[in-house]
Amino acid sequence: MTATAQEYTVRQVPGELVQVRFTAGGLPLAVRWRDRIWPVAAEPLHWFERFSWWESGLGAAPGRGNLVDTECWRVQVRATPASPLRTVELRRYPGRENWILAV
Repeated sequence: MTATAQEYTVRQVPGELVQVRFTAGGLPLAVRWRDRIWPVAAEPLHWFERFSWWESGLGAAPGRGNLVDTECWRVQVRATPASPLRTVELRRYPGRENWILAV
């Protein structure tokens, strides 16, 4: 991958470590999952969902900012140019730096 990118370490529930790479413009570029890089192969879909933080047990410290908007990306990735597309969702919960991979 040659694009300028930021990398975030994410933990898939339960316990699978994944890395997500983003372009300088903030679009998902690739997902490192199960020791393989899965490049994003189609236009990603981006949205926000409401999150019930009070039901999650995550807690809410004073001055923490936005506690309800979960950032979501739906991306289509493929392991090789000949392999079929696989659709995954990436989620970042309010107040968290990590991304969660939901297949």
